[in-house]
Amino acid sequence: MKIKSTPSPNFDERTLPISLIVLHYTGMETGDAALDRMCDPAAKVSAHYMVREDGSICQLVDEDKRAWHAGVSEWAGETNINSASIGIEIVNGGHDWPAPDGSLPSYPDEQVMTVIGLCKDIMTRHGPLQLVGHSDIAPARKIDPGEHFPWYGLAAAGLGHMPASVNDRRILFGPGSRDRGVAIVQRGLAHIGYSARITGVMDKDTKLIIEAVQRRYRPDQIDGIIDVMTMSLIKSLAESS
Repeated sequence: MKIKSTPSPNFDERTLPISLIVLHYTGMETGDAALDRMCDPAAKVSAHYMVREDGSICQLVDEDKRAWHAGVSEWAGETNINSASIGIEIVNGGHDWPAPDGSLPSYPDEQVMTVIGLCKDIMTRHGPLQLVGHSDIAPARKIDPGEHFPWYGLAAAGLGHMPASVNDRRILFGPGSRDRGVAIVQRGLAHIGYSARITGVMDKDTKLIIEAVQRRYRPDQIDGIIDVMTMSLIKSLAESS
């Protein structure tokens, strides 16, 4: 795997062992613009790797250092995600730079195959790592790598788990619902790793986490509502965690 060194000054020392790989989209007009920003000391952002549309890879920060890609985030109770993770930026305009027809820009096959290969290569050095999206660890702030990211393809390649579910959209709990069932869902989300708090109330934070789950596992309908299908997905994910 050919990797071009493009060093960024935006890093510091790790304080935790590596347990996660976090996937992002760049959300900028071009890969060069994203690279320039991540190498700008004034921006104070970076990642360990950036994967371009043609599958070429830039390495900005050594894996043993802490890149600044996660921001305010949480997973499995840990809030220092930068220290616990390797960050991969994938060049894609995302929601801020849609395709000319207004749709979300696709991830080319060459790019996706490189991301798969890079993740597997990283795991040869660090052992099995959990793969998450930026939206998983920061559901109140981030929606990347987006509902158009091919999570199914990564799962088919042995990266991550794509649970089976029932296609039943009957609503169980909507905004403001107070029910023991909501608490059960929140407990399941927390067990998976999401930053859910067990309140029994379908509050704004819970809605945003539900949207993050749907964005990754049921991208055709992202509404933050707990229906039968969403509950089935969460149950399956919790049982496999």
